Amino acid sequence: MRKLTVFNHVSLDGYIQDAKGDMSWAHTMDPDPEWNAFVESNARGGGTLVFGRVTYELMTRYWPTEMARQNDPVVAERMNTMLKVVFSRTLKKATWNNASLISGDPVAAVRRLKQEDGEGMAMFGSGTIVAQLAPAGLIDEYQIVVNPLILGGGRTMFEGVPEPVRLKQTRVRAFSNGNVVLWYVPS
Repeated sequence: MRKLTVFNHVSLDGYIQDAKGDMSWAHTMDPDPEWNAFVESNARGGGTLVFGRVTYELMTRYWPTEMARQNDPVVAERMNTMLKVVFSRTLKKATWNNASLISGDPVAAVRRLKQEDGEGMAMFGSGTIVAQLAPAGLIDEYQIVVNPLILGGGRTMFEGVPEPVRLKQTRVRAFSNGNVVLWYVPS
């Protein structure tokens, strides 16, 4: 069975997007070679990227660009070549390299994807999809990066989750730029 990992940045007050829907704050931190090495090491994994429409559209504005290839060559190469699944009821097609569109129920689709052979899947952003998959028990690991800033409002990753989802912490790692990565699995 394929494993699904959620990797998301959150502000100290728990938001994955600010009040305007922006997530760029998660990538405007002090330089930190250790953090950069961690990000590059994470990007070296294989598998499939999973997105909701909003995150997909944000990602396509940066990763296929020359700026991304100059600023983050290792991550850009992986983001642009990996397989991608996009959940949307409004997009007509997914145009990013190696992307396919699923317009049906994310819970049923992820159940099916997890049964397929292949490497794991990683989901970034996509709070609406995370909030649907978490209570269904379809997320195998949460990697949450707590960024050292307070947004004061925005959107959380778990908006609309109907009941508590219990998790067990498995690891913590702090970086000199102030980011702290927390790893959780369902308990």
